[in-house]
Amino acid sequence: MPLYEFRCDDCGVFEAWRMLAERDTPAACPQCQQTGKRIFSPPALLSSSLRLKVENPEPQLVKREREPDRPKPRSHEGGRPWMLSH
Repeated sequence: MPLYEFRCDDCGVFEAWRMLAERDTPAACPQCQQTGKRIFSPPALLSSSLRLKVENPEPQLVKREREPDRPKPRSHEGGRPWMLSH
């Protein structure tokens, strides 16, 4: 069920979980029980855990004690050099 935002004339903006079929039906304000009209709000695409990971966009410096080994050249025997798994 999506979370929609509604505006009450007296209390302001409030949120309500609604079924998609009920998205345009006015919702009752949780404080004063007056009907509130749905307002448009952009979807929240990042969850809170992802938002924390994106917070620091700078790359991290990684120090290695030694250089990684270079890959060794491999020779191919057989008639199909483009097939790696067979």
